[in-house]
Amino acid sequence: MGKTSLLLLTACLCLLALSNGRELKAKQKSHHAFYNHTLATILAEYASAVYVSDLTELFSWTCSRCDGLTKGFEVIELVVDVEHCLQGFVGVAKDPNAIIIAFRGTQESSIWNWIEDLFWKQLDINYPGMPDAMVHYGFYHAYHNTTLRPAILDAVRRAKKFYGDIQIIVTGHSMGGAMAAFCGLDLTVNQNAQDVQVMTFGQPRVGNAAFASYYSQLVPKTIRVTNEHDIIPHLPPYYSYFPHKTYHHFPREVWLYSMRYGSLVYKAEKICDSSGEDPSCSRSVSGNSISDHLIYFGFPMHSDSSTCGFLMDPHVLGYSVRDQGGNLIFSREPAASLLEYSNGIENSGKAS
Repeated sequence: MGKTSLLLLTACLCLLALSNGRELKAKQKSHHAFYNHTLATILAEYASAVYVSDLTELFSWTCSRCDGLTKGFEVIELVVDVEHCLQGFVGVAKDPNAIIIAFRGTQESSIWNWIEDLFWKQLDINYPGMPDAMVHYGFYHAYHNTTLRPAILDAVRRAKKFYGDIQIIVTGHSMGGAMAAFCGLDLTVNQNAQDVQVMTFGQPRVGNAAFASYYSQLVPKTIRVTNEHDIIPHLPPYYSYFPHKTYHHFPREVWLYSMRYGSLVYKAEKICDSSGEDPSCSRSVSGNSISDHLIYFGFPMHSDSSTCGFLMDPHVLGYSVRDQGGNLIFSREPAASLLEYSNGIENSGKAS
């Protein structure tokens, strides 16, 4: 093949890669979610940051993952459920102008046990108020029956009271993505929030086809980003010959994949169909990779600690409440100045 032909083929591959991602949003109907690459990258950074175990750096938004596209983010609530090894935060971003809610996923040290459990997990609880809708009890419980839900909802109410009716965006990776989905649904159905947007990364299936149908109608502005051969979006298993009896993803998936031509590799983004189980997206490949699960858009999607432990400067305790189970809620009023907080930590260091 001549050099001219090779260059033309390379150009065509680049155009095809782009057409599978960012430009397709114009073809979607306005009442559905549309995919924005820049927003996805920003939210991936939040989904990465919520894994940070240094609570002082996370609460003050000074951690190594709390920079770049999310610089200037204002955390107003940080929740650490020690009993169930869960973590999440609520804050306000300038770009996009929105309340951001993020949930941490499964710790890397326990991911193999979690994967094994997901292979055999049955639909085991009816979702309240939705006939025939069944969901995964563990994911439902992690959001609805732990410290996280009341703290998250209280922070959202305080933020909306101060900032007005700004948009709410919920995100999370892995199990955090499942919790983000339940949170988005809860905000819409039980809190009367309008136009809630949900974007998850490497999210497992959370319910059956009936639940997926209800969910897609109630929270239509939802995007599930999947990456290459990431194993988790393939779990719990979906069986095409029993589509209404097994787990079923809700739409809309955006699949990140690689196009190869010889030694050249191009990253592409495919917006999938409205079924939730598009056979030409992540289902077109074997879901056999944990490494593809642990990085999205270049951001690490795992904790900087191998356990559920955390680090904390003693001064930050002044912003926290600890319940009988040892769970911690760090809270401050929206738009509260960080100057006093930063000075407090600095003085604490000098005193020690």
